[in-house]
Amino acid sequence: MGYVKERFKAVADTQAGVIKSIIAEHGDKVLDKVTIAQAYQGMRGIPGLITETSLLDSNEGIRFRGFSIPELREKLPKVEGGNEPLPEGLFYLMLVGEIPSQEDVDHISATWARRSHVPNYVFDTIEALPVSTHPMTQFCTAVLALQTESKFAKAYEEGISKKEYWSYMYEDTMTLIARLPRVAAYIYRRKYKNGDHIQPDGMLDWSANFAHMMGYNDEGFKELMRLYLTIHADHEGGNVSAHATHLVGSALSDAYLSFTAGMTGLAGPLHGLANQEVIRWIEELQREIGSDCPTKEQIADYIKKTLSEGKVVPGYGHAVLRKTDPRFTAQMEFAKTHCPDDPVVKTVWNVYEVAPPILESTGKIKNPWPNVDAHSGALLKHYGLVEEDFYTVLFGVSRALGVLASLCWDRALGFAIERPKSMTTEWIQKFVAKGEAVAG
Repeated sequence: MGYVKERFKAVADTQAGVIKSIIAEHGDKVLDKVTIAQAYQGMRGIPGLITETSLLDSNEGIRFRGFSIPELREKLPKVEGGNEPLPEGLFYLMLVGEIPSQEDVDHISATWARRSHVPNYVFDTIEALPVSTHPMTQFCTAVLALQTESKFAKAYEEGISKKEYWSYMYEDTMTLIARLPRVAAYIYRRKYKNGDHIQPDGMLDWSANFAHMMGYNDEGFKELMRLYLTIHADHEGGNVSAHATHLVGSALSDAYLSFTAGMTGLAGPLHGLANQEVIRWIEELQREIGSDCPTKEQIADYIKKTLSEGKVVPGYGHAVLRKTDPRFTAQMEFAKTHCPDDPVVKTVWNVYEVAPPILESTGKIKNPWPNVDAHSGALLKHYGLVEEDFYTVLFGVSRALGVLASLCWDRALGFAIERPKSMTTEWIQKFVAKGEAVAG
């Protein structure tokens, strides 16, 4: 495959030694105490996973291998004349742990271009579904169809050493990432453009080729795709798509099966589907007010109305973050350069000014600040990608970079099958009763 694979293996071997020493010397130390509420309420905040690729801090936001999003936008290689980072560079960073050179990024771009051919039977599988099928269902179906290409599955069946798992997982990862834009663009053109498909352009970078195959050749949109596919790639390991990929992969399922599991989670309204919910909420706001540019006072009234109906304001709040999502800020900065006068973008900014104090005043919301979903739809709409059902597929193509890089790390470090302990409510009741008896 080339030198990137060799570099990853060298870094992974070193890290495996570090982890082995930590477990030997400190394996019996308790990281934290788990409360009954955490057990019932989504295991929030329980430290129980190792994800080498990124770390989410409640106040600083996401860091990829120690680098913040502003730092990545500055340091990662770009196309000539471009201002946004290439996702190929972020993938390299998550694998190897260091900022890549332009040569490193070009190497990955070329590798993905060579591996991007999608077998015809995959397209036939997509075509067997009704056109009305949700794009995420089509996307997951296509990835499952690609599973017949898995080198890991074939090698495991033939009997390989555990020490070789990482190598075949790496090969599957590189091939799957290479093919995802072609699959996603095919689904887009099939569903929304009457099946008028566009062939890939192997001279373009991964993001620009994706934009091209969807039918968007505006340089601004290509730059948006580079930014979008970078900032949505990873968000440490506890979110649903990352955790589901890791969990299924821990059973030694191959990259295709594991990634599909992550994507079925991403399709949920409380995860990746939220980006389309945001733009629909804004459009409903504009329709009800009767203006493309509602005032801040009108927005405030609509937010209060939304809350009074027992609904949430989509795009606001996060399970971990306690500040404005840096991914939101990156998109806002992009919009200030490329589309500052767009009515939907302006509405997003006005909601940003109005919503946090209203949400905070309820006393029920720990984080009243916007997350990544609060802005992405407005940018996509600006460039004409108005099909909201497709937005989560874009998210999925990006998320592949992080969860599959992590899957390579899981196999390189020899992580075990994941199997946490569960309890019944009856057990909890007895535990609580016993504690009260002792206290009495």
